[in-house]
Amino acid sequence: MLVLITGGAASGKSELAETILCRLADGKPMLYVAAMEPDGEEARRRIARHRALRAGKGFTTLEHAKRFDRMAVPAGYAGALFECMGNALANEMFSPEGAGDGWEQSILAGIDRLCAACPHVVVVTNDIFTDGATYDAWTMRYLHALGVLNQQLAQRADCVVESVFGIAVMRKGTIE
Repeated sequence: MLVLITGGAASGKSELAETILCRLADGKPMLYVAAMEPDGEEARRRIARHRALRAGKGFTTLEHAKRFDRMAVPAGYAGALFECMGNALANEMFSPEGAGDGWEQSILAGIDRLCAACPHVVVVTNDIFTDGATYDAWTMRYLHALGVLNQQLAQRADCVVESVFGIAVMRKGTIE
């Protein structure tokens, strides 16, 4: 089962994703794919916060920030949580070691690898399209790419959930 969780900044989507995967995995080991690179103090604080939130829940962390088409997914996990698509895309598009123009194929191949290895996969993405602001060309390119990626993931997903202040709003399917 592929579940896509979306929501704005500080919407509770990470905690909701963990709760959903913990329920689906039913006490069995889970994999947490961390796509954020620890660049800067703010990133390190966010990483520490997310580690604290999932402490004691049965997650093993796999730090993998780019080239998801080359990601080695270990066996034996009942589920995987991929966090987050916004970081993964930025890393693929803009890092010299990323996939560059091959971002779409790389990220989708990584999600396919997770789905082949784990019966339950939860992907966290961002809703960053509603502020009405106009951005520079690079940012608009990124926003367009994230929109394309979110559409493709939503089409593949069995269930799409929007997190609104931590409340799950079902947009597609149901969670078993």
